[in-house]
Amino acid sequence: MAETPPLDAAIFPTTSRPIQSRPAPEPLKFTGSGSEYFRIWIVNLALTYLTLGIYSPWAKVRRMQYLYRNTLLAGSGFDYHGKPIAILKGRAIAVGMILLYQGLTLVNPTAAGIVGVLIGLVMPWFLLRSLAFRLTNTSWRGLRFRFEGTAGGAYRVFLLWPVLASITLGLLAPAAHHAMKRWQHSDSTFGRTRFAFAASTGEFYRVWSMTAGLVLAVPLLVGVVALVAGATGWTSTDLLPRDSGIILLVVIAIVGFYVGLLAVMPFFVTRMQNLVWSRTSLGPHRFESDMRFRKTLNIMVANMFLTIVTLGLYRPFAVIRMARYRIEAMTFVPGESLDHFLGQQAREVEAFGEEVSEFFDIDIAL
Repeated sequence: MAETPPLDAAIFPTTSRPIQSRPAPEPLKFTGSGSEYFRIWIVNLALTYLTLGIYSPWAKVRRMQYLYRNTLLAGSGFDYHGKPIAILKGRAIAVGMILLYQGLTLVNPTAAGIVGVLIGLVMPWFLLRSLAFRLTNTSWRGLRFRFEGTAGGAYRVFLLWPVLASITLGLLAPAAHHAMKRWQHSDSTFGRTRFAFAASTGEFYRVWSMTAGLVLAVPLLVGVVALVAGATGWTSTDLLPRDSGIILLVVIAIVGFYVGLLAVMPFFVTRMQNLVWSRTSLGPHRFESDMRFRKTLNIMVANMFLTIVTLGLYRPFAVIRMARYRIEAMTFVPGESLDHFLGQQAREVEAFGEEVSEFFDIDIAL
């Protein structure tokens, strides 16, 4: 006699459903080389000098396209679509404002002061347009990025917050930095999906505080050594004459101070990139950054030394070396299939339409 199936199986028949595994993380890759970038750099430099700077927008487009196209995510490179003429227009306006201000300082300081204030008041708007221009002209797999920040946001992060940081003698500088990064990342989109930024103000204060501690640590350590040496009479021993010992301590103090300063930038860059990108997400996807201070310090010191001894000719190799490390320290962690996500973005962009605008480009490093 056939066996009767359990009642629950008869009422609720089981169906086998494929278990969808989470897509694997996608480390970013950089395929540029110093020798290729050197050829672009030297030609750009020569043509910019020969044209008295007029070629600089074309130089920028060539440089950006090389760096973007050699930055790969999931096997596909980014691209830069900025038009040199649009950049040239923006730079012409910027240079015109500077020349007007400088000229007025020679003939009418009061008018120059008024113009300076007006330039300061319009600068946040130009910086807003710079961000919009750069992201609108950046794409990956044919889809454009966008920046949807408002003028009000620009005036808060580029005018209000810097003023507050100044009148508080820098105490609000980390909060101002956090406000700028939150505005920059939270108002950026890829296709129709907005980025999100989850870093807190307290995390920015920790990075700034640790950086300030690094600035003070080395000179403080040298000072303690000097006090101990003076108290124990080390500088007056027969092994080392007193005057020579004092001079040696001064030299150590100066060298220690500059070593401390030298370590500040790589420490800050490392901690800030890790913080900012590890707290940034795009829809269901997120980012991770794993830069290491010692590696960053080694690269920056070597780059600085080789650039000095080669009279600047190593500069393009230094740019590529640092770009490769910073890019390849980052990983994109998908929350769903990238093909599904891209298809959805393409459909939404097609449905809503996409305005690709070109405006003044005043490039700043944010």
